[in-house]
Amino acid sequence: MKLLYTISLSLFLSASVFGQKTEKAGPKDKAVIEHFKNDYKKKNYKKFAGKMTVNDNQILFDNKIIFYDKADKITELMLKEGLIYPQLLTDYQIDKFENEDSDRTQKRFAKLQKNWKDAFEVNNIKLSNASELTFLSSDEKVKRFKIVCKDPKFPNLMIYYFELTDKNATKGTSVQDFIKNAKLTYIYQRTE
Repeated sequence: MKLLYTISLSLFLSASVFGQKTEKAGPKDKAVIEHFKNDYKKKNYKKFAGKMTVNDNQILFDNKIIFYDKADKITELMLKEGLIYPQLLTDYQIDKFENEDSDRTQKRFAKLQKNWKDAFEVNNIKLSNASELTFLSSDEKVKRFKIVCKDPKFPNLMIYYFELTDKNATKGTSVQDFIKNAKLTYIYQRTE
């Protein structure tokens, strides 16, 4: 009896490790909801095509590293599937800088620098605490995820929002299967 009780308690407590983490809209999410309503434009990003080396809690993408929390299965799977990688995030940062309506003087000054794009290089970051944002998607073929990013170059945390699309998904498709068959179709980043 004691053994049965111990096994059932262990299974009950471990279920949350393998369960899907979802988030409901909170007060901080108001700006994100507005962004997806007003500024959203679907894109198609390519999967990583270079050499990927997985070691313990890090993945080396050619010569750039992303660390992740091994308990965070969503982030781990997105990285291992090549949906998210440092070179993609670097290109996203450069594109964001060039296309944002920000200070023109700052843009001119940056472009006068010899290697101005190096300032946007993403490397040695840690991604963690992934959660599905069910309040941001009503279509079973589209899932949006929030992932916390700690970059040693910046004091504040960054939050990335990734949209994945799986054209063959149904309501019964597990998150793992969804991610394995999905394409990255949108990236949005905020600082917290």
